[in-house]
Parts: sequence; structure tokens; C-alpha cells
Amino acid sequence: MPQQRVMITAAADGIGKAIARAFAAEGAKVHICDVSETALESFRQQFPDIAASKVNVRHEGEINAWFDDALDDLGGLDVFVNNAGIKGPTSPVEGIALGEWRECLEVCLDSFFLCARRAAPVMKAQRSGTIINMSSNAGQHGFGNRTPYAAAKWGVIGLTKSLAIELGRYNVRCNAICPGSVKGDRINRVIQGEADVRGVPFDVVAREIVGNQSLERLTEAEEVAALAVYLASPQAFMINGQDIAIDGHVETFHIK
Repeated sequence: MPQQRVMITAAADGIGKAIARAFAAEGAKVHICDVSETALESFRQQFPDIAASKVNVRHEGEINAWFDDALDDLGGLDVFVNNAGIKGPTSPVEGIALGEWRECLEVCLDSFFLCARRAAPVMKAQRSGTIINMSSNAGQHGFGNRTPYAAAKWGVIGLTKSLAIELGRYNVRCNAICPGSVKGDRINRVIQGEADVRGVPFDVVAREIVGNQSLERLTEAEEVAALAVYLASPQAFMINGQDIAIDGHVETFHIK
């Protein structure tokens, strides 16, 4: 298989970092971005062969400048991974400010549109490519006390299915990965936020989350990364327009 050219948003840490590492291990040429200069500096030290740019995906101009630089660096684009996301506020809906709502959707949904709008013409012109959008099982089930995040992730699935229809005739595929609770600092912040809202200990919420799954453990970032690499491979060519959960089979998403 020819060397893949890969761009990934918000990839200096967490799931994005695992995805970048996995593609690089397969021999891909990778260019990432992130908003955190601290995370970027650490990433550059660990992976000096992977280009890494500082980009705030809430700003269209910064996204466009990154695309210009990255496309020049890579010489084309075979895989684009929309990975940017924030957890958003944890609160009953009446306690969420409009600014909090908009910030969450700007990062978790608007940026996906802005990046897809740049990636699609490149892939259409070469009549090949894969867009992978990171949604969530909150985008399949909903998530009480986190309405902005769940709404954004539902929107990501709608965007994914629409892009799959639009781009399929050009041999360009688009799929959404829907992780469950992925081990790391981010899920710890989510759990703590829910615990604070309900006035219960951290461990109570943590047990509920894995207790809602058939496989009762947190997902590893490397497992999500392996799925992304597979979806971008020739073996997955007939997988298109799907929202694929990787969550140990969430039986119910109800948190007491």
C-alpha cells in the first residue's frame, strides 16, 4: 500500500495522540494540530518525525492556514481524522449558559464541518480518501446533564452520513467512531463533573459507567486508534457512512 498522508486535529494528547502514533507506526506521513502549546512541545519531543502545528479549531482562519501548510508538507491527503473535542459543561439543561453551549458545538461540530470542507475537494480531485469523524456513544444514546456534548456528537453522526452520500461517488469514504469511556484524564474530569452535580463520590459514578457495559472496563485509546487505522485501510473500503461504537457494548446510557 502506498504511504498514507494523514492529518489529525487535537492530536498532541489522548485519543488523537494514540491515533497519530498508530498511523506513524504503519508508515504513514502524519501532520497533527493541537491548541495546547504544552502538549505540542511534549509531542514534538516524543515524535520528532511528525509535523505538529498549533491551531485553535474554533477559528476558521487558523484551520485554513493549517490546511495550506499541511497539504504542502504532505503533498496530498489520504486520511483526515476530525478528533477535536471538549467535554462541555456538566449541568441540567437549565443551568447551561448559551455561551457554554456554543463553545461546545464550535469545537465538537463546527470544526468538523470546517475541516471536512477543506479535505473533501482534495480527496474528490484524487478520487480517493477517507474522513474519520470522532463522535461518541453519547451521540448514539444521549447523555443527561451533558446536552451540548451529546447534541454535538449526534450532529457529527449526521454530518458523517451526509458526507458519505455526497462523496461516495468519488471513492471517498466517511465514517464515525463512537468511543465509550476511554481511560485517561478526560474521562476522569467527566466523572468528577457528574459526581459534583449529583453530590456523590467519584467512585460511585465510575462504577456506574462501567456497570452499564457488557464488558465492564474502560476503553483504551490504543483500541480506538487501531479502529481508525483499519477504517482507513483498503480492507475497509466497503465500510462507509457508519457510526461504529467501541464501548464494550453499552447496554444503557442511563446514569442514576
